[in-house]
Amino acid sequence: QLQLVESGGDLVQPGGSLRLSCAASGFTLDYYAIGWFRQAPGKEREAVSCISSSGHSIDYSDSVKGRFTISRDNAKNTVYLQMNSLKPEDTAIYYCARRPYGYCSEHREEHDYWGQGTQVTVSS
Repeated sequence: QLQLVESGGDLVQPGGSLRLSCAASGFTLDYYAIGWFRQAPGKEREAVSCISSSGHSIDYSDSVKGRFTISRDNAKNTVYLQMNSLKPEDTAIYYCARRPYGYCSEHREEHDYWGQGTQVTVSS
């Protein structure tokens, strides 16, 4: 069964850090770009970051650039999102998703499998 499972979400104070993981099972990550998206209450799901299958092409939204770092460990079949200098506006459910190609896209509809999400809350 093909699955993506996110973990690492938590309650953290402003300025803090978290590392999210996206573990894949039922398929090999090597051939696919993986995107991270987030959805805050009352808002649309938005693209946060993406990493190509090779890891050589990486994209970030303007709102997280310089604070978040995406990486992948194909040997562990896992993609990570390191989030530093967290702000209250980063509060959201974070999802990872598979794009059925090796290169990235920010469009939700161009991703075919999604995880269940992990909650990140930034609050003092």
